Amino acid sequence: MFEFIFLGTSASAPSIRRGLSAHVVLYREYRFLIDCGEGTQRQLLRSGLGFKRLDKILLTHGHLDHILGLGGLISTFVRWETMERLEIYGSPWTLERVYDLIYRVVLRGAQSPMQIELIPIAAGVLLEDETFQIEAFPVSHRGAQSFGFVFQEKARRPFLVERAEALGVPPGPERRQLVNGQPVTLPDGRVVTPDDVLGPPRPGARLVHVGDAGRTDDLVEVARGADALIIEATYLSHEADLARQFGHLTAAQAAHLAREAGVRRLYLTHISRRYRERDVLAEAQAIFPDVVVARDFDRIQVKKVRESARQVKAPA
Repeated sequence: MFEFIFLGTSASAPSIRRGLSAHVVLYREYRFLIDCGEGTQRQLLRSGLGFKRLDKILLTHGHLDHILGLGGLISTFVRWETMERLEIYGSPWTLERVYDLIYRVVLRGAQSPMQIELIPIAAGVLLEDETFQIEAFPVSHRGAQSFGFVFQEKARRPFLVERAEALGVPPGPERRQLVNGQPVTLPDGRVVTPDDVLGPPRPGARLVHVGDAGRTDDLVEVARGADALIIEATYLSHEADLARQFGHLTAAQAAHLAREAGVRRLYLTHISRRYRERDVLAEAQAIFPDVVVARDFDRIQVKKVRESARQVKAPA
C-alpha cells in the first residue's frame, strides 16, 4: 500500500486555497517528495509530515512552479543539519536549473554540511528493493525533459494458513522462513517447501503520477490498470486551444486517458484558479465517473484493486 499526500494542487501560481505543486509518497520506511514548488516546506509542516527522513526528491521537470521551493527547503536542511544526505532526481535539464538554484543562490560557494547528490534520470527503473520499485517514463511538456513516475508493489505470494496447519507447520520462525522462500524441516523429518504453503503471486498496488503534460496518447500503456492515476487538469475544454499552446491538459483529456487505460480511480491536480472546482469535476465525471479533484492536504491510500483506494478529504 502507498500513501499519497497532496501538498500543493494549484497550477502555475498559488491561490488562497491551493499551493504550488508538491506531493509526498509514503511507503514503509520511505518518504518521497514529488516536486517542490514555492512554499513546500510550510506545506510539509502544516500537513504534519515535517522534514524527518525526507531524503529523496523526485522532480517531474524544471519549471519554476515545480522546483523553486527547493531553495528554502535546502536552506533549512543545511541550517538545521537534519540529514546527512539528500538525493534529488530529475532530467539533465531539470538538474541544471536545480544546480544553479542550490549552488549559485542558496549556498553561493559555502560548503554544505549535507551531501547533496543530483541524480539524472532516464526512462526505466529508478529505485527498487525487494518489495517495490519506482519507474520513470517520459512525458511531453513543452520540451522540458519531463518525467512521470510509477510506484509499483512487487507481486507476492500469500501464505496459506490452512494448508500450513494441515501440514503441521507451527506458527513462528518456520512460517517466516517459508514466506522468505526457504524450506523447513519438521520434527518428524518431513520437509515443507514454500510451494507447499504459498499461493499464486498476487500483483501489488500501482500508483501512476504525471506532472505537467501536453498530450496523453503516449501515456495510455504506462497508466494501464493503475489503481490510482494522479495527473494535471489545468484547463477546461472550452479553452483547449490554450491548453495546447502551453502544453497542458484539460480535465476531459485526463478523463479520457483514465477511461482508455482502465485505471481504478483518477485524481486531478494542478488546478487553475480561473475555474471552479465543481466545473472541473463535472467535465471529468461526464467521461470517467470515479474521479476526485484533489485539494491541498488530501491523503489517499492506494491499494490493489481488490481492496480499492480509500480517500480521506481534508477538513473544510
